[in-house]
Amino acid sequence: MRCNRIEDFRFQKSDCKNVKADELKARTKEFALRVIKFVAALPKSVEGRAIANQLVRSGTSVAADYRSARRVRSRIEFVAKLGIVLEEADESLLWLELIVTAKLLPLARVERLLNEADELVAIYGSVAQICHGGP
Repeated sequence: MRCNRIEDFRFQKSDCKNVKADELKARTKEFALRVIKFVAALPKSVEGRAIANQLVRSGTSVAADYRSARRVRSRIEFVAKLGIVLEEADESLLWLELIVTAKLLPLARVERLLNEADELVAIYGSVAQICHGGP
């Protein structure tokens, strides 16, 4: 299925039920690697370089902060670290959306990474909600 709009990438929280910790560790690391490779395709303009720098920071932080969250000493610390992971994933999603909206790259070039960022936001949002005692 080809998606034509950013809104087509909304991942559902119900899709997050069977995600395992080791799978998330691998996914976040792969996401970071894909971001590193992806930014090379951005234009070398002022806008392209600025977004590339921000995206590399947030995209690699998703993996680093998730690894850190797996080594916490308390539930409170775990919830706090997951909140940081969620923020970084959401920030990465923002930069990817801006790349498409500003027409720095076509949606077809961004869509797989955009979809993965959206899925990570949904997954970590769902986990954070569960940790806070939500549904």
